[in-house]
Amino acid sequence: MFISPAFAQGVGGGDGFTTLIPLVLIFAVFYFLLIRPQQKRAKVHREMLGAIHRGDKIVTGGGIIGKVMKVRDNDELDVEIAEGVKIRVQRGMVSGVMSKTGVPGGGQPQGPGQPPGGLLGKLFGGGR
Repeated sequence: MFISPAFAQGVGGGDGFTTLIPLVLIFAVFYFLLIRPQQKRAKVHREMLGAIHRGDKIVTGGGIIGKVMKVRDNDELDVEIAEGVKIRVQRGMVSGVMSKTGVPGGGQPQGPGQPPGGLLGKLFGGGR
C-alpha cells in the first residue's frame, strides 16, 4: 500500500469532570442572567393581575386604556374605554395597572413594563 493507516489521537489530558465544568458554568450564567429575572418578572405580573379591583385604570396588551367597571370572575373584566362604551377583557391581557386617579408620578403605568431595579438596572439608569 501507498498510504499508511491513520490512527486517531487519544483524548488529551483531562477526565470527565473537567469537561463538564464549562457546561455547568454556562448553565449557571444562563440561570442568573436570563431564567431567574424572567421568573421574577412573571411573578410580579401575576400579583398585579390578582390585585385588579373595580375602579382601577388599566392598560391592555393592545394599548387600550380603560377603567374597570366590574370584575366578572378570575378570567374576565368589564372595562369602560369611553363614556358608555364597555368591553370585556381577559385578565391575562392586562399589561399594566394604574392607580384609581391616574398614573402615579405622571409617568408610565405600574407593572412589568418598568425597568428592573436590580444591580444592572441601577448601573444603567433603571433604579432612579
